[in-house]
Amino acid sequence: MDGVLVDSNAGHKEAWASFSRQFGMEPTEAMLESMFGRRNDEIVRYFCGEGLTAAQVAELGAAKERLFRAAMEGRVEELLKPGLRAFLERHREAPMAVASNAERDNVRLILEEANLTPYFRAVVDGYQVRRPKPFPDIYLRAAELLKTPPVDCIVFEDSVSGVQAARAAGMRVAGVGSTHAELPGAALSVANFLDPELETWLEAQSRAV
Repeated sequence: MDGVLVDSNAGHKEAWASFSRQFGMEPTEAMLESMFGRRNDEIVRYFCGEGLTAAQVAELGAAKERLFRAAMEGRVEELLKPGLRAFLERHREAPMAVASNAERDNVRLILEEANLTPYFRAVVDGYQVRRPKPFPDIYLRAAELLKTPPVDCIVFEDSVSGVQAARAAGMRVAGVGSTHAELPGAALSVANFLDPELETWLEAQSRAV
């Protein structure tokens, strides 16, 4: 979702920076870049220390995500990746899912505010599986809900850990260049959904199945 459906990475970085400053920390750019593709509980422990209890991690993570949602509210439509809605319309008969490490409320905000929910037959957030990306659990769960063999699934990813998760699930990956200039393991790299190479590649994948 983040970085694939919507250009929300800047919003996350701003929210983490604001959150950190409340506790007297000034995050570096490297720290902020390291959060992409990771689940919230992992990021909280990375920013705030490993000695936190599960309840403290949940409380701190929820506080940060409230900052993020406040920053994103009313802006989701303008931040959708170029060409996304037309792409979803073209492929709306295909079984599609959202599988994101994000918090459930964040997923709901993005999908509902942009009215994207009708396109997706399944939604899996980062807390519906035991292990987050880079483990394959979230993508395997999405495939299960779509009743589609993993080998027949194509994943759109913008993070290194996400590509690793998809490949570990036995799926093909189209990289979206929102977060990293290079995504090792992606079979295709596009800037957004307007790239003409994307449809050509998808047609080739369909013929190969």
